[in-house]
Amino acid sequence: MVETYLELSMVPDPEGAAEYVAPDLTLIFTGGRRFSSPAESAAFNAKRYKWVRKRFLRTDAILDTPTGEVRVYNTGHLYGEWPDGTPFESNRYIDIFTVKDGRITETQVWNDSAELLLCRADLAEAPL
Repeated sequence: MVETYLELSMVPDPEGAAEYVAPDLTLIFTGGRRFSSPAESAAFNAKRYKWVRKRFLRTDAILDTPTGEVRVYNTGHLYGEWPDGTPFESNRYIDIFTVKDGRITETQVWNDSAELLLCRADLAEAPL
């Protein structure tokens, strides 16, 4: 379910992705940015990237028995183009999901985009 949600999010197909989320969804992106729907996160990504996709490396899930929630960890690499058309790849990411009653209730998104942008601007403290 999480991988299907991610694939729909990358198309982007926010309406299709919304079918997998709870009504009170919380999306927390890099930098602590908060969104409440796949449409909001798709609009954010449209400003940051010309286009972006995820290459999945692995997906792991752990049941939190006391709460009935499942934590799903999806890791891999982003690839795509920056707004100016410059391609990128091997941008590490981890997305952490909380799933309850068959719906995604929270997503935390972490990736190396900021570090890559610092390198492009020659502002990184050390090479990647």
